[in-house]
Amino acid sequence: MALNVELVSPERLLFEGEAKLVIARTSDGEIGFEPGHIPFVGTLLPAPVKVVSPDGDEQLIAVHSGFVEVANDQLTLLSDVSELAEDIDVDRARAALERADAALAADAEDGDAAAAKARATARLRATGQL
Repeated sequence: MALNVELVSPERLLFEGEAKLVIARTSDGEIGFEPGHIPFVGTLLPAPVKVVSPDGDEQLIAVHSGFVEVANDQLTLLSDVSELAEDIDVDRARAALERADAALAADAEDGDAAAAKARATARLRATGQL
């Protein structure tokens, strides 16, 4: 038995496949979903989502925000912006993190800089660079 997983962004279906485990960070904390999970709806926070296939392969996806819904072994991630780890430009993500850190050093209350830092951190964690 496996979860059917779909990750949908406004541009395209980014990921579709089966999984024995999906780990996502939500506003309720980090949650692991396995086949048979009770119905759940939650808000995704900027963080990598880990999808473990039935044969044990792992796919990391940087998710910037969105929602997760689970019911009847169907897990759907709806994300405004998301990227497969192998598609992330690491140098660009590092530069974005540096800019966000500099902006936060100048103004610790800068909400846009804090959000940019969270997105860059999610991207770098998905690639294993942070």
